[in-house]
Amino acid sequence: MKNFKIIVFLMMAVVVSSCEDLDINDNPNKVSVTHPDLLLTNITTSAFQVKGTGAMYASRMIVQTDGESTSQFYKWDRASFDAYNSLRQVTKMMEEADRIADDSYKGIGYFFRAYYFYDLALTFGDVPYADALKGEMDDLYQPKYSTQEEVFAGVLSELEMANTLLDGTSIITGDPIFNGDVSKWKKLVNSFRLKVLLTLSKKEGSSSLNIKNEFASIYNSEAIIATPEESARLEFVDVVDSRYTEFNSSGYGSGLYMASTFIDMLVERGDKRLFAIAGQTKNAKEAGLGIDNFTAYAGGNPIAAYNDVNLVAAAGDISKVNDRYTADPTTEAHNVLSFSEVQFILAEAAVKGWIPSGNAQAFYENAIKANFQFYNTYAKGYEAYYTPTEAVNYISGTKVNFLNATTDAEKLELILTQKYLTSFLQGGWNMYFDHLRTGYPEFPYLGSDTPPTRWIYPLDEYNNNATNVTEAIDRQFSGSNDGIRELTWWLQ
Repeated sequence: MKNFKIIVFLMMAVVVSSCEDLDINDNPNKVSVTHPDLLLTNITTSAFQVKGTGAMYASRMIVQTDGESTSQFYKWDRASFDAYNSLRQVTKMMEEADRIADDSYKGIGYFFRAYYFYDLALTFGDVPYADALKGEMDDLYQPKYSTQEEVFAGVLSELEMANTLLDGTSIITGDPIFNGDVSKWKKLVNSFRLKVLLTLSKKEGSSSLNIKNEFASIYNSEAIIATPEESARLEFVDVVDSRYTEFNSSGYGSGLYMASTFIDMLVERGDKRLFAIAGQTKNAKEAGLGIDNFTAYAGGNPIAAYNDVNLVAAAGDISKVNDRYTADPTTEAHNVLSFSEVQFILAEAAVKGWIPSGNAQAFYENAIKANFQFYNTYAKGYEAYYTPTEAVNYISGTKVNFLNATTDAEKLELILTQKYLTSFLQGGWNMYFDHLRTGYPEFPYLGSDTPPTRWIYPLDEYNNNATNVTEAIDRQFSGSNDGIRELTWWLQ
């Protein structure tokens, strides 16, 4: 298995070069043929990378002390449409799948289309969807924008198509995630369907998507991720261009520290995952405190001025991110959708009454146990803190025990808080979007500040597709500005 991964990762450079030669964006008259497995390797490894630090600043996990982070202080503006470049590669893979009559690659293509359009819709609101990616075939380079509701409906429809196409038992090649096991891709697809439906929980009563019943139907009748080993995750290897995304990253230099919001949640719960996530403060190390001493860890205030936090950090009283994330080229796998997250999704759905509520506690506890197992597997040198016994002891703690929650609101807060605590350098912006949707966990805001709900459309759209982007803004926001705090359909 390891040799296979090394081989496919080494192929990536060849794949990227080949894809450039295909001219899939610009030259519809040039005949290009390649096997979809070559495209799948590059598509998958690109999609499954760690998503950087922006989401962790916004979600009160880290702070910046050598300048003002726009993500930390909710002052971001534009995002990019780079996902459409990835979608062009997905389109080419699906075309090649049709050419060789292989439904498995096409089904995986539908998954990645859903994956990227889901993210685009959450990022912006309305986006080009029905008219997107038709420049080469239909000479359509100024696509109209589909509504966010239409995009989500399309995402769910494409995932359903993926589920149907992945119904075979064939083994595919070029797959660094599941080693060619189509049945595991099918489980990922159906689990992602559950994730999308839960994302739309605020539209349960008003959408035409039949969210609650569709969720129950998938849960009752479809194969989903059912064990930690079936998690959709990318393993890293110590080969150039195949190492852990944050390995040797300069972004974790002198100015990046842990946030008090995240550290305090871990400390208050006696959560030993803290030891693998954060480093001790400088003063704690010099005092000889052990790594298992919770007083050896502290975070910076995420809503204080960066220069004020820097004074505390310079005094040696704030923890940095654990060195293992930047020093170890294979430190841990990155999950796109883990068994733990699926269990949290099911726990929330059970509390909401979408599936039998009596299972909520079991789902919740399974999720925590699985995350402890994850750290036991990947946090080298910290394994003793994440044994099954340690997980059981943690679950019985006052601030973690599901039986201590007596109302649905308290149960949801427990579930979303624990889901958040499993998300350090995992899952990109998932935890921030969960916060927007549920209010959990609670984040501190500066004064009367409110969290942004979206990003501004790319400047290129105003320059090259002005009529359609302007129409989308008018439709969504009643003629108001393309602002970061405008509410899009999924949050209304």
